[in-house]
Amino acid sequence: MLFSSITFLFLFLPIMLAVYYIAPFRLKNGLLLIGSLFFYAWGEPVYIILMVLSILLNYFCGMDIENNSENEAKAKRSLIFAVVVNILLLVFFKYFGFFVESINGLFRVHIPYRELALPIGISFYTFQELSYIIDVYRGKVKAQHSLVDFALYVSLFPQLIAGPIVCYEEIEEQLSSRKISARKLGNGAMLFIVGLAKKVILANTMGEIFEQITSTATSNLTVLMAWLGCITYAFQIYFDFSGYSDMAIGLGRMFGFEFRKNFDIPYVSKSVTEFWRRWHISLSSWFREYVYIPLGGNRVTISRNILNLMIVWALTGMWHGAAWNFIVWGLYYGVILVFEKYVWGAIVDSLPAALQHVYALVLILVGWVFFFSPSLGAALRYLFAMVGGGAGFVDREVFFVIFTHWLFYLLAVIASTAVGGKVLKKILNCSRKSAVRTAVTIVVFFGMLAVSVAYLITSTYNPFLYFRF
Repeated sequence: MLFSSITFLFLFLPIMLAVYYIAPFRLKNGLLLIGSLFFYAWGEPVYIILMVLSILLNYFCGMDIENNSENEAKAKRSLIFAVVVNILLLVFFKYFGFFVESINGLFRVHIPYRELALPIGISFYTFQELSYIIDVYRGKVKAQHSLVDFALYVSLFPQLIAGPIVCYEEIEEQLSSRKISARKLGNGAMLFIVGLAKKVILANTMGEIFEQITSTATSNLTVLMAWLGCITYAFQIYFDFSGYSDMAIGLGRMFGFEFRKNFDIPYVSKSVTEFWRRWHISLSSWFREYVYIPLGGNRVTISRNILNLMIVWALTGMWHGAAWNFIVWGLYYGVILVFEKYVWGAIVDSLPAALQHVYALVLILVGWVFFFSPSLGAALRYLFAMVGGGAGFVDREVFFVIFTHWLFYLLAVIASTAVGGKVLKKILNCSRKSAVRTAVTIVVFFGMLAVSVAYLITSTYNPFLYFRF
C-alpha cells in the first residue's frame, strides 16, 4: 500500500488513527502491529510469512544472547547464527538471480533459475534486525521480552517499506513509553503533507519528464539533453525518497514515535563527503556503525583504511541493487571519498564556495547515471552522450522541455535548498497574531494536501523508486 494512494490517505490512515487514539495505551502496540501487518500484506500477502519468520528468528536469538551473556561462546554462537541466517535470506531473495546470471555469463554455462519477486522492504527490515541482534550482543540494549513490541519494531508501517532505517537503540524506550498528543499529531500531519507534496507534485512530475527524455535512444541525445536528464533524475530521486522519509517520520510522530531525519538538503553540499553526510543518513550511519568501525574504521594504516572504505562502498552499492551498475556506483563513490580524504580534499576546501558546489554536483550527477541506468553498458553509453558522443551539443528539444516545465524546475531548486524551508516559515509566520498564523497554516497545508490529491487522481505515474531496494 502506497502512502501516496487514495486508499491509504482516505481509508487506512483515518481508520488506523481513530482506533489507535481511542484504545487504551496497553493495547496500542498490539493494534499498531495488526495494522502494520495488514499494511504489508496488502501488497505482499505471501512474503508476510517471510517477515514473520524473520521476526521470530531474531526475537528468540536476541533472548538467547541475553540469557547467555555470561557465556561468551554460546552468546557468540547465537549472534553468528542470527547474522548468517539474516544475510542468507537477504542474499537469496535479492541477489540469487544476479549471482546465477553472472556465473552464466562468466563461464558461458546455463544454470536455470526461477526469478523471484523481491520482498518489499527486506533490505530495510533486515538491517534493523541486524542492528538489534548486534547491539544486544554488545550489551548496548537489552533483549526485548515482549514479542508484540519486537514485532512492532520490525514491522512498524511508517518506516517498514523504505526506511529510514531505525536502530533498536533509538526506539527501545518509545516502544513502552511515548507521548501522544494533539500537538504531535498536528506536527506529524504537517510533515506528512510536506512529504506527500514532494512525492506527488515534484517527484512524479520529474519522473514523467525523465521518462520522456530517456525514451530517446542514447545515441540521439545531445550533450545538454543528457545533462538535463541527469538533473531531472537527481530531483526525482531526491523528492521521491526524501518525500517518503518525511511522510514516514510524520506518520511516526502522529503515532507518538520520533525518528531521526534521513535527509538534510544534500544538494547544497560542497563535497561528495558532505553529500553522504546529508543523503540517506540512516543508511550511512548503519554502515559506519556496523561495518566500517568493526573493520577498524580510520584507526588503522592508510592502506587498510582505504580498503575499509572500498568494502563499505561496495556493500553500499550492492545494498541498492543486484546489478553491476550498482556495484560500480558504490565503488565510484568509494574512490571519490578516498581521494577527497587523502589526495585533493584540501584543494577542494580552498576553492571558492561556488566552485565547491559545482565540483560536488557534477560528481553527484555522474554518479546518478550508474544508478538510473538499467545496466552498466547503458550507463557507459549515457555517459558517452554527456561528453558529446550522442547527437551533438544542443537541439531545440532541450529548450522545449525546459520552457514547458520551467516552473517545476524552479520549484525543485527552491525545495531542494534551504530557501524552501525559509519561504514556508515566512509564510506561516506572516502575522504576530496567533489566530492569523493558525488560519494561514491551515490554508497552506490543506492547500498542499488538496493539490497533492488532485495530482494523485489525474496522474498515472506514482511508483516509489526505493521500493525496489
